Amino acid sequence: MKENYRERFRILGLKIAYYRKLRGMTQEQFAEAIGRSVSFVSQIEANNSSVVKGISMETLFLVSDKLNVSLSKLFEDV
Repeated sequence: MKENYRERFRILGLKIAYYRKLRGMTQEQFAEAIGRSVSFVSQIEANNSSVVKGISMETLFLVSDKLNVSLSKLFEDV
């Protein structure tokens, strides 16, 4: 991953974790809601570069829908 994107990926993961917690969801509940593993959610929130750079638009749309937050909100200030 290019070094100049690392911070953007980190912020995206933090925002996903923030909105998940704001909605009162555990990682397990969120993983089930988006049809992914707990490990996947954990790695995104922890900014595991190999997972984050491979996240699909479909998954981002699912994340946005299940967190009830616009996709653009996840990318603000990233």
